[in-house]
Amino acid sequence: MSLSGELLAAGLLVVLAASCLLDRYLPRACLAFIAFALLMALAWWRLGAPWLALAEAVMGALLTGMALFHGLGRPGSRSPLPPRDHEGRPRHQAPVRWLAALIWLALAGMAVWGVPGSGEVAASAEVARRPLLVAGLAIMALGLWAFAHHHHLLRRLLAFNVLGSGVFLLLAGLAGPVVEVQGLILVGLMVALVGSVLGAALLRRLHALDGRVTLETGPETTP
Repeated sequence: MSLSGELLAAGLLVVLAASCLLDRYLPRACLAFIAFALLMALAWWRLGAPWLALAEAVMGALLTGMALFHGLGRPGSRSPLPPRDHEGRPRHQAPVRWLAALIWLALAGMAVWGVPGSGEVAASAEVARRPLLVAGLAIMALGLWAFAHHHHLLRRLLAFNVLGSGVFLLLAGLAGPVVEVQGLILVGLMVALVGSVLGAALLRRLHALDGRVTLETGPETTP
């Protein structure tokens, strides 16, 4: 993949991740995640990992997307979830969450660039993978912030999957799509899929039992 192609793909991945995590309209957020996963599959294809692209498209976009929409429930089905998330945390907690995400991002960036040999890789023919490192770190920070910020369990599932995708991008940016990295990413996709299916099933059960979509039982403050 050329440097300009990776820059474009990395930027689109960050935009779609942000759209998925910030949108309070849950069906649209799930659709944004599916588009994000399909773009991830295209990135793997252009990086020379076609079977990993297929696994991303099937497990990341198709099956995980189906699990998310199952958790949301179809309109007219038994106890569908409200399509819009009205849960929120107090406004005064927002700076702390953003600060924690930025500190984590800085520490992770320092650790990545401190990996022995990573500087030589970036200075040689592998310089085109730099956008993957930056995008991976940004997406991981967004996923971490969203997981800490959102009460709604479906939005936390989205954040969990986006965070995992950021880790995969970071691995690919550091080492490229070598066989060992592809194996780690495939295991990560399987774990994320299983976690999403279980999380969606538990969310449906929780909402059917007492109408809750969060684990908190007290009153919430919507920002």
